[in-house]
Amino acid sequence: MLYKFKSRSTADLILLEPHGRRLLQIIGKEPAASGIVTVAQIPAAVAALEAAVAEDERQAAAQRAAAAAEAAQDGSADTQDSEEAPRSDFVSLRQRAAPFIDMLRRSAQGGHDVVWGA
Repeated sequence: MLYKFKSRSTADLILLEPHGRRLLQIIGKEPAASGIVTVAQIPAAVAALEAAVAEDERQAAAQRAAAAAEAAQDGSADTQDSEEAPRSDFVSLRQRAAPFIDMLRRSAQGGHDVVWGA
């Protein structure tokens, strides 16, 4: 299933079901087959998404620090090689949420709701 987000202020945004569901849950919406984020709800939705992105980045940084500390404790000879390189195939919450946050902001500026359908 796909989520297709629409607004009169922007182009459509299409997300795969797991990613669309996660963003909807973050903003407090039921991940149903269709729904609406009204202009009045947009500021709270953007704030919730930004808070979730910040928390996700804090957790990722803590995991990297813990992995580096564990590698150092194990006595790895070369800590630069033992540090895990960022995965090139990993898409962070920030990257997934950015187009949706942009859509919400532009929709609020234009005075238009954001709707979605499956």
